[in-house]
Amino acid sequence: MLKGKRFFLTGGAGFIGTTIARLLADDNEVVLYDNLHNNALQHTDLGQHPNITLVQGDILDLELLRGAAANATHIIHMAAIAGVATVLKSPVRTMRVNLMGTANVAEVAQGLGSQLERLVDFSTSEVFGRHAYKVEETHEMSGGQVGEARWSYAVSKLAGEFFLHAYFEEYGVPVSVVRPFNIYGPNQIGVGAIHHFVRHAIANEEITVHNDGAQIRAWCYMDDIADAVLEILENDAAIGQSFNIGNPRSVCTTYDLALRIKRLANSESPIVFKPLEYTDVEIRIPDITRSREVLKWEPKVDLDEGLLRTIEWYRAESGSAAK
Repeated sequence: MLKGKRFFLTGGAGFIGTTIARLLADDNEVVLYDNLHNNALQHTDLGQHPNITLVQGDILDLELLRGAAANATHIIHMAAIAGVATVLKSPVRTMRVNLMGTANVAEVAQGLGSQLERLVDFSTSEVFGRHAYKVEETHEMSGGQVGEARWSYAVSKLAGEFFLHAYFEEYGVPVSVVRPFNIYGPNQIGVGAIHHFVRHAIANEEITVHNDGAQIRAWCYMDDIADAVLEILENDAAIGQSFNIGNPRSVCTTYDLALRIKRLANSESPIVFKPLEYTDVEIRIPDITRSREVLKWEPKVDLDEGLLRTIEWYRAESGSAAK
């Protein structure tokens, strides 16, 4: 168990960051570095935790980043532009933040020298392209055509992986990469099919499914992702490797997902189908053999159980906001 360490989390006030910070904060110092654009921290009590410090800043501000990361023993890099709608609107900023921000983190990590025990980079399953069926970490990457803004995110994150692995090979920075597959759970804000479906379902509002809803996804509950990250932070065999982190048991079409959420929420929401104006991923299911063998990690929360927990959280949050 990690104790007495100093963790530096870029994007630390987000959905992923707050979940991981909660697991680390009782026994370690945790610095959350975030511009608060997607502020999930406000829905938690972590801001009052004595071991947590929030530094509001931009990942492109190298000097502020370097100062905030001083004396860190572990870095978890999650700051990024994400969400298809945001990427389509701002492909230039997506590339700048995701590429140059990662370059800044690599520079800061190298400067920490031997005191840095691990740098965990959050990449994305999008690096596998439109058709990703039981993909292994070594599977050939496939981006979309140049000029399709939708792929700016995937390309920038993949380039970030290459960049950090170069720092591992040339300078010995202890890098590990996580490729999460469709994360969901309580405290997710801003983006994501489950976020939108649940919010509309508990309000009995119209649920929009894009195209025919036949897109296939493997959904992974946030607590399982966080458990995998903790394993990576402690396991020296993870250094220099990339890991698919997802739940290949929790697979369904987007239409089935909407139906499940309606059923579990006892919702009367109508489901409507609308065309999607950009290229979508048809199928995304991971092979997690490496994670099982190296990390001894296995996802524990199946889809219906995770959805019930998520619906309960959104209901409680909705009731609190209404008071």
